[in-house]
Amino acid sequence: MVLGIDTATVVCVGLAVDGRIVGLGQVADRMAHVEQLTPLIRQVCREAGISATELTDVVVGLGPGPYTGLRVGIVTARVLAEIAGARLRGVCTLDVIAASYAAADAGGEFVVVTDARRKEVYWARYAVDGTRLEGPSVSPADDVPRLPTVGPGTLLYQDRLQVAAGPTALDPATLATVGPRLSDAGVEPLYLRRPDAAEPGRRKSVLVRRGRG
Repeated sequence: MVLGIDTATVVCVGLAVDGRIVGLGQVADRMAHVEQLTPLIRQVCREAGISATELTDVVVGLGPGPYTGLRVGIVTARVLAEIAGARLRGVCTLDVIAASYAAADAGGEFVVVTDARRKEVYWARYAVDGTRLEGPSVSPADDVPRLPTVGPGTLLYQDRLQVAAGPTALDPATLATVGPRLSDAGVEPLYLRRPDAAEPGRRKSVLVRRGRG
């Protein structure tokens, strides 16, 4: 029983039993990961008649993606795996999208892009079979290799990318069924850059030191 979770873009949940999809869920609100993920997991498991404690594997997308969204998904996956005694596997979110495109006979090398905000994209380059050759990286869309390109980022930069007919979102079904076989990316999030929020620097003293007289 494999539960797939990804919060690098929107909130995605997929549940598979013996390689067969038994539950899917997705919330398109990119600002509600904290509120939506756990209820969505409960709903998917309940509708499939499966308890979270029965899970044998938890696959989580590590991004790249925004700091808060990734943190929510990864922490939730760790907790679920610990409770169920399940195997935890982290995968690159871009690899999941690449697997979907490669399964449809990509025909050659290609690129997957997602929105990195700040007028940039996260991207990686792949072989025809979905093997990652380069990346993940973050850059302006103009710096992405000129190859057939798929993924959510293509919806934002159609005039700056070589857009191909392919997935424009992560498929939670692919995450749950193919995720356990994708390259293990560890369990640390792929931020690629520092979060927007930073700890404040040390305050300067306003006391005036008097010289010795």
